[in-house]
Amino acid sequence: MTRTKAVAVVATAVAALIALTGCASATPSADASLSTRARPAAVSAGCQRQPNVPTGSTSEQTVESGGQARRYLIHLPAGFQPNRPTPLVLAFHGRKGTGNDIEAFSGIDALNAIAVYPRGLAGPDGETAWQGAPRNSGADDVRFVNTLLDRLESTLCVDQSRIYATGKSEGGGFTALLACRLPDRIAAFATVSGAFYPGTDAGCATSPPVPLVDFHGTGDQVISYDGGVSHGEHYPSMTDWLRRWAGHDRCTAPADPTSTAIGDVTELSWQGCAAGSALTHYRIAGGGHTWPGAPAASGPGPVSHTVSATMVMWAFFQAHPLSRA
Repeated sequence: MTRTKAVAVVATAVAALIALTGCASATPSADASLSTRARPAAVSAGCQRQPNVPTGSTSEQTVESGGQARRYLIHLPAGFQPNRPTPLVLAFHGRKGTGNDIEAFSGIDALNAIAVYPRGLAGPDGETAWQGAPRNSGADDVRFVNTLLDRLESTLCVDQSRIYATGKSEGGGFTALLACRLPDRIAAFATVSGAFYPGTDAGCATSPPVPLVDFHGTGDQVISYDGGVSHGEHYPSMTDWLRRWAGHDRCTAPADPTSTAIGDVTELSWQGCAAGSALTHYRIAGGGHTWPGAPAASGPGPVSHTVSATMVMWAFFQAHPLSRA
């Protein structure tokens, strides 16, 4: 499928979401500067510098972290301007991924944002994995993300109040880890088919509440909605994980979210969460280990096109610039 067709599929999914919900606020703005919470851009040191990567296309770059050359893909929007602070979205692939895969099926390149796809290191089984997951490389991937953001902010005009993170499967688990480890740097988080192993909770007990949106299919045969064991480690059911996260965000009723039906999707939204935080979950009935609305293959099992995870999270991101103290 061409990128043009992929973007059209994502747009169609967004239209379906709006039609089903009847909620105009679900429509993502074409320009992330039009956030629903007005806030001046936080200008990075790279503003006024000419970009060191091409615009409108994807290139591979490296940055040294922990004594190793770490790889990442970067895509600047075609209209990128070196003097205009631009949002940045980090997208983390799943186990065995490279970054090229999540770039293809997420459609994040179509957003008006700097899209960055870091690559994990190979673990003892030769497969790429992220910190917090079983059989990872042992590298400090949180440090890698910090170093990568330093590089990006110093060489590109990044809006530091609008840096976001998302990921699928083990990349989703790592995104949850970043929510606990880098809440002062990343504004909001989105997890898709997340693999929330015990290691992805490191630092959560003392970290502040953050905005997080999650997507998970009830028919996921890789990371079961009801919890289970994978690669020798237990992971919780989504019900338990979401209840814990609602407690982390200090929502008033961790076990009693507001429920809204959107076709085969149920939106669960927690109320009364701590200032600067939010928690929303999209339960995809029968959905597989896949990215909702994906324009390309995103994993085993059915793909729902009732909602587009990319466009829903983009609207969520725009509504939650960094505002925590």
